[in-house]
Amino acid sequence: MRFLITGTAGFIGYHVASRLLAEGHAVVGVDGITPYYDQALKRRRHANLARLPDFAAHELMLEDAPRLAECVAAAKADIAIHLAAQAGVRYSAENPRAYIDCNIIGTFNLLEALRAHPPRHLLLASTSSVYGTGPQPFEETQNTDRPISLYAATKKATEAMAYSFAHLHRLPVTAMRLFTVYGPWGRPDMALFKFTKSIIAGVPIEVYGAGKMTRDFTYVDDAVEAIARLAGHAPAVGVPYRVVNVGGGHPIGLEDFIAIIEDAVGSTAIRRDLPMQPGDVPATFASTALLEQITGFRPATPAEDGVRAFVAWFRDYYGV
Repeated sequence: MRFLITGTAGFIGYHVASRLLAEGHAVVGVDGITPYYDQALKRRRHANLARLPDFAAHELMLEDAPRLAECVAAAKADIAIHLAAQAGVRYSAENPRAYIDCNIIGTFNLLEALRAHPPRHLLLASTSSVYGTGPQPFEETQNTDRPISLYAATKKATEAMAYSFAHLHRLPVTAMRLFTVYGPWGRPDMALFKFTKSIIAGVPIEVYGAGKMTRDFTYVDDAVEAIARLAGHAPAVGVPYRVVNVGGGHPIGLEDFIAIIEDAVGSTAIRRDLPMQPGDVPATFASTALLEQITGFRPATPAEDGVRAFVAWFRDYYGV
């Protein structure tokens, strides 16, 4: 099949594209290569994909509606997977405009382009952050109208826009609420990357919320498996739209996660405890019942295995 994937130079998009290309599918990748984090890492991901047959990369911003529309028209995609976004809860307080421009305007531009050239199924990346401080485990039917960060608010907005397109234009959409995806080729702004880098360098790690937070970590290979399976199960009853959690369903305390990283690195962290940051939630915990019902799959990679794989990649990539 032909896939259109936004965010192929990003962490999850890179892994999804790699999987689909290895299976013999054609992938048209779109990425703006923004400077939010190391552009060299993003370009390295794209360079790896370019070595595989049937990958075509387009470097453009989703805010550029005319160029995006041309790319979508030419792609003739069977399946579209929208993973590009301005990510990061804390950064959304520093640079809110980037989130409005990319997440809301960019997603609208993509939806409009896909309306003119509809795929069989659009998979849209949302986030566990939309749940805020709601009851746990987080279930897809919960009210998510009170996001506590602008990042979460923009992702909730993309869900609402996608629902309207599904309702008005019969565009089949699955909104995937992703829970703290980690693994090799991960983002430098995420805790695992920062902690690993600091522990190896012998500098203090910054531990927010006195280490009392918990997160439902999802290994990237599990997230990719879930996305690949969901792609083949487009919603078709009533309004062709649904929300699905993609998470491990096994929250880990931050203290335990740090201990797992220390064991994988072989060194003890030097700590600097800091208060919880505005917009952060104390805990995330995914109900995976719907994902398992639809796909027969439930993420299950142990954190110890996933962290070891990341640390091995980090040491190899940076030569440390």
